[in-house]
Amino acid sequence: MSVNLVGIQTYNDAKHYAISAKIPEFSNRDRTLVVQYSIKLEQDIECGGGYIKLHSGYVNQKKYGGDTPYSLMFGPDICGTQTKKLHVIVSYQGQTYPIKKDIQCETDKLTHFYTFILRPDASYSILIDNRERETGSLYTDWDILPPQKIKAVKAKKPADWDDREYIDDPNAVKPEGYDSIPAEIPDPKARKPADWDEEEDGMWKPKKIPNPAYKGPWKRKKIKNPNYKGKWKTPWIDNPDFEDDPDLYVMKPTKYVGIEVWQVRVFTQFIILHIGFKLNQLKKMPLRKLRKLEELGKMRRERKRKMTVKGGRGRGALEGYYLLSTYLSTFPGIFGCTFLYSNRD
Repeated sequence: MSVNLVGIQTYNDAKHYAISAKIPEFSNRDRTLVVQYSIKLEQDIECGGGYIKLHSGYVNQKKYGGDTPYSLMFGPDICGTQTKKLHVIVSYQGQTYPIKKDIQCETDKLTHFYTFILRPDASYSILIDNRERETGSLYTDWDILPPQKIKAVKAKKPADWDDREYIDDPNAVKPEGYDSIPAEIPDPKARKPADWDEEEDGMWKPKKIPNPAYKGPWKRKKIKNPNYKGKWKTPWIDNPDFEDDPDLYVMKPTKYVGIEVWQVRVFTQFIILHIGFKLNQLKKMPLRKLRKLEELGKMRRERKRKMTVKGGRGRGALEGYYLLSTYLSTFPGIFGCTFLYSNRD
């Protein structure tokens, strides 16, 4: 990875990168949490992912990586044409839970902003490029708690439940002579062949054709059933195993933020990272900043890189890693990853 006025960027193929920074401790209790970052894939990624992680408790930054416990993991995962998923994984009582919805991420080579918003009522929103892509609740879109309602599997349809939408008209009367209408009649256009010899060929009879007046066996017409109650469905009941947790949305106090990258192709670029409790100013900030950063990105290719951090051995640790972690923590919002942290209402 390298750090410059534009952001953080990877340089080695088929590497696993991880970087973290210690930040002032904060809690999202009674506040709306906003996590946003930008990512740009300057080549066809083929297979890989780039995630933002929030961590509580102590984090050994020397051994930081994919196995480091986290409170929140958020970011895209792409592999070929099959996987284009945006991960949102939350931690609750020591276990991690992925979102159940299949949210598609962007796969082009442009910079995109991913935003996760978590509110005190346990509702959430996911924005991509400041447009809401998904919304819902921790209660329904993650399997964190047992469902509040379950189907009454022992329930049976009542004997008097009428689920026939239409019924035969009891007042319908079969027309007189209906049953005497033949299904076929002699073809009125048929003509006896000129060489027909009745002594040798027998009595000539015209061929039969379908009778246009024949409508098949008589059936009563259908009318709407006045006693129709709709299709019977198994009712929902309160789940006896459900126990509400009003603090479901509350994460353990966050002390560290991390970025984890796995890539087959190089040049994954992180530019803006924001963690805070306000959205209004944030929604205006990235697009304005993006235009400037895209221009700087073009200029950057012509400049000599001032700092380079190469992927290390094993799990892909970074040389120069601690310098970068300290750099981000000491100068938030100025240079480097443009790390924007706000712990104010």
